[in-house]
Amino acid sequence: MGENMTIQLMADGGADFPKSLEKSLDIAVVPLYLHFSDEQYRTGIDLSTAAFHEKMKAADELPRSSAPSPNDFYEAYKKIDPAKPILMLSLTRGLSSTYDNAVSGKQMLLEEEPERKIEVINTKTASCGVTLLLHEAGQKIDEGYSFEQLVDHLYERVEQTRTLFVLKTLENLVRGGRLEKVKGTIARTLNIKLLMKATDEDGTIEVIEKVRGDKKSIRRFIDQIEDHTKQFENKIIAMTHVNDEARGKKVLAEIMDKYPFKDSLITETGPLISTYAGEGGLVISFFGDKK
Repeated sequence: MGENMTIQLMADGGADFPKSLEKSLDIAVVPLYLHFSDEQYRTGIDLSTAAFHEKMKAADELPRSSAPSPNDFYEAYKKIDPAKPILMLSLTRGLSSTYDNAVSGKQMLLEEEPERKIEVINTKTASCGVTLLLHEAGQKIDEGYSFEQLVDHLYERVEQTRTLFVLKTLENLVRGGRLEKVKGTIARTLNIKLLMKATDEDGTIEVIEKVRGDKKSIRRFIDQIEDHTKQFENKIIAMTHVNDEARGKKVLAEIMDKYPFKDSLITETGPLISTYAGEGGLVISFFGDKK
């Protein structure tokens, strides 16, 4: 696989995948930007995840994030062999202008090279949700899907993707302005954990439950999986953790113990998702049953 793949897979800095998957699928990545006070970094390029966590400890305020520009996408597409169709799996439009910029970049290139094939998909998810879709795309390319078949298949899969989060701290969501202030105060003082999911409609994030205490919230997080699927045998589960591999592995082992998923992928969240999720946050993604 990899080099001789017929279709170029692409993602942005809102996706988090194991290095091994990036290599085997030859994924081209367009970074997002993080701004710490007056310095700007490109996720995964100017700033490793380890260096990011060091900076977070020292910073008084959260970094601001910004999407790649249309020109960033244009440049990234242009680098790809024109004979190769491009499938760009974008961070949910519900959280970022990344998707819109990816589409604008595509239009810029098509004006110059109208024969190019580029499809930009709003994944309606983030982090390991995009990983799950990339993994699926790789399998289907292996099975000989044409570009058109692959695109149709992934649009279906986007609608089936379930992404669940459990956060150990709400500090970052509050500081990042991603959660109303008052909710945050209550949650901080009562040691309440949030269980969240990405909504199917537009991939914004909604709080489904507040659970008091860490053990209880993890138990509920695991139980929630069966609200979305009853079939596991042919499915994989993808997980990302924020700078806490031991916690991630422990919870993933409990999940695999309880549900017979065929396989699992685990990696850490990159700087973008870590900024909002905070240390110890966990994200899981899997395909729900067809409605």
